[in-house]
Amino acid sequence: MNKAGQDVPTSGYMKDGDHYLPLRVYYEDTDAGGFVYHANFLKYMERGRTEFLRCYGVEHSDLFSLERGFKFAVATFTLKYYSPGFLDDALMVVSKPIAMKGATFHIDQQVLRGDEVLASASVRVACLDDNNRPRRIPEDLREKFLPLYQ
Repeated sequence: MNKAGQDVPTSGYMKDGDHYLPLRVYYEDTDAGGFVYHANFLKYMERGRTEFLRCYGVEHSDLFSLERGFKFAVATFTLKYYSPGFLDDALMVVSKPIAMKGATFHIDQQVLRGDEVLASASVRVACLDDNNRPRRIPEDLREKFLPLYQ
């Protein structure tokens, strides 16, 4: 519960430098055949990256503030499907930090059902300025993330 006594959605958790976000497959996530609609795997992974940042005190709404002057955007995304997900499945999105360079960071992600990999992705995220041009990741964030990328 938060300070106002309201329930707060889970941000997942960090373990051995990786981020874990548990999810449930709802009816709205499935197609007419009862499978998780393929585009929803991208949404699950986006949630994983968002909650990964949140675990390090980075809220997307703060990134868009005029004081910060930057935002993150996906630069490359390579996705591979292995097996379908189904209604009511308990899934885990695992986000593993791989590398951080001047204006980008690289994360590998998997969507798991138990030990079974349903989908995996390699994602490169760019830091952009207010004019949507690449800019160096701010030093305070670099310091927060640096231990994950060593």
